Amino acid sequence: MEQPSKPNLHGVIVIDKPRGPTSMSMVNLVRRKCKKVKTGHAGTLDPLATGVLVLGVGKMTKKLGLMMDTDKRYRTVIDLSATTSGHDAETEREEVQVDSPPNRQEMDDAVASFAGDIMQAPPIFSAVKVDGHRAYAVARKGKEVKLEPRKVTVHSISVVEYAWPLVTIDIACAKGFYVRSLARDLGKQLQTGGYCTEIRRTEVGRFTLDIAKQLETLPEFLMQEDLIHPDQVMELLQ
Repeated sequence: MEQPSKPNLHGVIVIDKPRGPTSMSMVNLVRRKCKKVKTGHAGTLDPLATGVLVLGVGKMTKKLGLMMDTDKRYRTVIDLSATTSGHDAETEREEVQVDSPPNRQEMDDAVASFAGDIMQAPPIFSAVKVDGHRAYAVARKGKEVKLEPRKVTVHSISVVEYAWPLVTIDIACAKGFYVRSLARDLGKQLQTGGYCTEIRRTEVGRFTLDIAKQLETLPEFLMQEDLIHPDQVMELLQ
């Protein structure tokens, strides 16, 4: 049965964003499925990143700031044999000669050093503003971009798997941490390359992959029962 032209929908839907689409394309998709009810996201995922993307619908768009301020969890695979200008697989690889790859203990120690409050410069291909312009827009014009380090908080970080040149790392962090910057900085510390081949966000606050919906399972039109109710959302934010 066809929905009304603009249903009275309010709530949150958590999408397991696939690799490729932008976060805004996911917002537009859900907005269409809500018959143009106002929709927004609680924190961008890069096109090549996957995982938890929290979308607010209707009056819950006013709570997106609260959701953005929550802690995040990521799992990333870093290739230490090369670098890229964007610190991910979207830009061209530049091979790095590493005569003596780090052993597991050296890797564990290096990764552990990023725990706590650390100073981190955002990637040049990021949405941080430089003189009123987005850094990625300036960088894509071939202009030099210099972003000053700022304090970020890493609650926990550990090596999940390591087999040269790939290391898989699990990170629990506060808002403002850049996984791509971790790849760059880890490589500098180990005197290797470092760029992310995979980034997967597994948690945004208490919104996890367990409650995330796959795009192929979404109905043609979203109903209120397809959304997390506003009352439940507020409970999850406490």
